[in-house]
Amino acid sequence: MNKFTQLGADIVKLWGKYGNSYLSGVGNTLVLALVGTLLGCLIGFVCGVLNTIPFGPSTHPVKRIFLRLIRVIIRVYVEVFRGTPMVLQAVFFYYGLPYFTNNTLKFASIWAAAIVVVSINTGAYMAESVRGGIISVDPGQGEGAKAIGMNHFQTMTSVILPQALRNIMPQIGNNFIINVKDTSVMFIIGFPDFFAAHRAAVGASLLYFPSATVEMAGYLTMTLIASFLLRWLERRLDGSSSYELVQEDALTLTAGTYNHPGRSTPFDGEMPRRKGR
Repeated sequence: MNKFTQLGADIVKLWGKYGNSYLSGVGNTLVLALVGTLLGCLIGFVCGVLNTIPFGPSTHPVKRIFLRLIRVIIRVYVEVFRGTPMVLQAVFFYYGLPYFTNNTLKFASIWAAAIVVVSINTGAYMAESVRGGIISVDPGQGEGAKAIGMNHFQTMTSVILPQALRNIMPQIGNNFIINVKDTSVMFIIGFPDFFAAHRAAVGASLLYFPSATVEMAGYLTMTLIASFLLRWLERRLDGSSSYELVQEDALTLTAGTYNHPGRSTPFDGEMPRRKGR
């Protein structure tokens, strides 16, 4: 019991001295995770759409070669950034770029480097999620859109992508929660996030475990709130659980209740007898 009392006292002591630093780190972490996830989703959507453009033997050879080249580039991008740790990606972008260009090209700020790394890393994961979301939509949806005269762009933007977006919404939320935690590796390039505040507090106070407890509670709070908000958004996208079909033509009955003359369904109040019986 004395240990827990001592832990509480150490946490209070840490918060009194470094509370503003912790809160600033929380804000930077959330901003980086949110911006990185949004930009990563945009990159993923572009890659996913380009990766699912249909082509076949009847497609013009130049277009077919171009689409194949795009798919190869996207595949390489996805495999490289999904197969390497984000901490090493940060090192290669922030330190490798000036190294190979003799300081000709380098990031103007740590914020810019961190956003680029998180966005590109998230985009690699989202590219496959978007591709899977597009494939999961019933092919009849696309065929129906083409039957009424829509081109591929109109079909994707008006029919396929809205449904795919709902299908991959849990994955978008999952990537955001992952980014909230994984942005902690940005300390390698000096980004002032929540984990960097923990390292600074530990370096000054040597209270490693109490500071780690503050970090754990902070990250858990952020992820739980994010999970709650994302589930609320999913329910909003699903719409009301009870609704009525509204039809403009008063002569048209609700789909599924129309009967051919002389026939009936189990939903009728009374089953009419057939002729001859």
